[in-house]
Amino acid sequence: MPIAANYNPKEIEEKWYKYWLENRYFHSEVNEKEPYTIVIPPPNVTGVLHMGHMLNNTIQDVLIRRARLQGYNACWVPGTDHASIATEAKVVAKLKEEGIDKKSLSREEFMEHAWDWTRNYGGVILNQLQKLGASCDWDRTKFTLDEQLSASVIKSFIDLYKKGHIYRGYRMVNWDPEAKTTLSDEEVIYEEKQGHLYHVAYPIVGSDDHLTIATTRPETIFGDTAICVHPDDERYQHLHGKKVIVPVVNREIPIIADEYVDLEFGTGCLKITPAHDENDYALGLKHNLEMIDIFNLDGSLKKQGLHYQGQDRFEVRKQFRNELEEKGFLVKIEDHIHKVGTSERTKAVIEPRLSDQWFLKMKEIAQPAIKAVLETEEIKLFPEKFKNTYAHWMNNIRDWNISRQLWWGHRIPAYYFGDSKEDFVVAETKEEALKLAQEKSGQIDLKLEDLRQDEDVLDTWFSSWLWPMSVFDGICQPDNKEFNYYYPTNDLVTGPDILFFWVARMIIAGYEYTGKKPFNNVYLTGLVRDKQRRKMSKSLGNSPDALQLIEDYSADGVRVGLLLSSAAGNDLMFDESLCQQGKGFGNKIWNAFRLIDGWEVDAQLEQPEYAQKAIHWYKNQLQVSLAQIEDHFSKYRISDALMTTYKLIWDEFCSWLLEMVKPGYKMPIDQQTKQDILHLLEENLKILHPFMPFLTEEIWQNLATRSKDEALIVAKWPEQSTFDESLIADFDMVKEVVSGVRNIRKDKNISFKETIDLSLINSEQLSDTYDSIIKKLGNIKELSYVEQQLDNALSFRVKSNEYFIPMQGAIDVEAEIAKLQDELKYNEGFLKAVQKKLSNERFVNNAPEKVVAIEKQKQVDAMAKIETLKQSLESLKK
Repeated sequence: MPIAANYNPKEIEEKWYKYWLENRYFHSEVNEKEPYTIVIPPPNVTGVLHMGHMLNNTIQDVLIRRARLQGYNACWVPGTDHASIATEAKVVAKLKEEGIDKKSLSREEFMEHAWDWTRNYGGVILNQLQKLGASCDWDRTKFTLDEQLSASVIKSFIDLYKKGHIYRGYRMVNWDPEAKTTLSDEEVIYEEKQGHLYHVAYPIVGSDDHLTIATTRPETIFGDTAICVHPDDERYQHLHGKKVIVPVVNREIPIIADEYVDLEFGTGCLKITPAHDENDYALGLKHNLEMIDIFNLDGSLKKQGLHYQGQDRFEVRKQFRNELEEKGFLVKIEDHIHKVGTSERTKAVIEPRLSDQWFLKMKEIAQPAIKAVLETEEIKLFPEKFKNTYAHWMNNIRDWNISRQLWWGHRIPAYYFGDSKEDFVVAETKEEALKLAQEKSGQIDLKLEDLRQDEDVLDTWFSSWLWPMSVFDGICQPDNKEFNYYYPTNDLVTGPDILFFWVARMIIAGYEYTGKKPFNNVYLTGLVRDKQRRKMSKSLGNSPDALQLIEDYSADGVRVGLLLSSAAGNDLMFDESLCQQGKGFGNKIWNAFRLIDGWEVDAQLEQPEYAQKAIHWYKNQLQVSLAQIEDHFSKYRISDALMTTYKLIWDEFCSWLLEMVKPGYKMPIDQQTKQDILHLLEENLKILHPFMPFLTEEIWQNLATRSKDEALIVAKWPEQSTFDESLIADFDMVKEVVSGVRNIRKDKNISFKETIDLSLINSEQLSDTYDSIIKKLGNIKELSYVEQQLDNALSFRVKSNEYFIPMQGAIDVEAEIAKLQDELKYNEGFLKAVQKKLSNERFVNNAPEKVVAIEKQKQVDAMAKIETLKQSLESLKK
């Protein structure tokens, strides 16, 4: 069939993805090959493809496709996360639209709605990833609420509980009033916000005097149970042991002394609200203070808020501030910038709250994970700068609050049988729990209906921290053949924003359950930002539609555009024009393929010398690039690996090699050259395939009739071998010579179709075996070697070689002399500036060696240029 003039990505992408799926190239089974395994960071089941997913999954697909080409048994496990808070919020919102209140439903009824939602909307993002070309093993798709994965979570909880790592405790927790659940410390984002500092007067009992405190949250005054001063603060020593009256509330509370108080902050007096501040809670325990909880679960005030009962905390703040002012308690208000904790999921302002919750002790089980990354480097982080972040968090790790007040998720396997807080057991099933409860209580007549399972579910991250193990059933069946074969996995690609939530915890879990690392390397991508460095988000309206980008620029074009934007580990400044560049690159390759395909072969022709030389050079150039690409991949410089591939194909293959070997207009080519070029094109397609899978497969399949075992996706990565560095250097010089000839043709309007002569003084001793290439590419009629400069000729220099093109009367000599004089003047000025810099001892002594060396080379090059220009002027004036 004739090759289409224009590449049609939409049609071709659908065709080849279907072909790959039908032939099960993505599927992996245990075999004799060495495995290469990656697990997808599971997106929310309710999620849709955004730019962060596009970048992350493009990088993963590049890695997995390359591993497949390298002969590994490549396994990329996809899946989704049930995302407790996000999904439950969506289901509750949908029910609300239908006029249904969650409170009116039983747990079972709500779960039916949640599963309906998941079946209807869940997994959309995985289908969208297929549009990007993601070559996941879709047969292995997992969901964190799958039966097997759920069993892993419950087994893990019970195991950690039995080891004494999990406990139930009454502690200060982070409460999300919107989601109505607790959050772990890592799920709270602290943001600097403009607020106010309210100075409030508390009357001293038995005195006309008062104490002034400064607070950012006057609505919490209803929960005050003490005023605290520093014991060494001379201003207040006479008040130790006395009492003050809480404004409006009219409740007497003690004045206590503690070194915790900052003498310099505010007035030096601190109001203590033990039920609503972590530090106040610690002081409350220390001084045996009353704990008054003033907030409902939704952030409204309880009856302790008096006439504000039932009103939202922020509305109360406004109204109560006015009441304090009206009644003379408000001394002043100051502007104040402070950090406010917000929910990572709902963005609601967090409310510290005392609550009975489940916690996982982290300090002990985190030690192997600290050692593996920071000491032995058994697990490597790329870029390495993230080791400092990891160290800070791991060395200051706190117990993990793992219970959530939700229904959607893994229900905590704890069963209560009595009135005491200790009357519970932990078990996989209710039947097993009954036996344990009978033993613990000594009540043999306990029945199943006497047991109440804990209403809470586990934090979403408590299931995803098992992900590299649970997807291979490594928790429930640790000796199964798949787990032993695929685990530990090889590379993890994810964002630095979940280094704590997920990456560190997976490492902890891996060592806790297997004694092994869960992966070898962690590549932390940057965040996707717009050209103004703003993080892309729906709210800012600066995030393009991912699927529309694919529609506009092709999947290959978008993949290239994303990676060209992304320097290793740094934030990605996304520019849509780079996707256009990616699309343009695809068109360049397509046109090169069409050019080669259109060459007619004459079997009688011998291979010309210039073609032999050019092909030999390119084979060496390919090896240079392969070595660079391998180095880039080893350092997870995926963008650099693409850039090396891009330059090899665009510059060396398309712009140089094809120009070197292509036959004259409507002339045939010899068979050997065409075979060699087709082979080199195939080698190029192999190294480009991980980046541009669709285009490369299409060209590959058009080059020859292929069986399903000969598809590009399962071809063999080019073998690395040694290369001739001197040959590469010679060809770099040849290219400079050709560029010099072309520049003169362009500057002097000498037609490229018109043959010219070229002479040279060969000071560099460049081999004359390259003459045939220079003659072909420069359209040189005669190339001669001379000992002296030619008169009445245009000249240029490449290194110490001088090249001369006779003017033959076609040039305006006066105009050329004027142009050369201007160029000479500029270069003399440039040389003067460089020499001034090099004569500065401070610069030479303090600048890095490389910088000084660059300046010295500039000096040498400028001097050589000046000499050539002077000689050219002399020649023209004769």
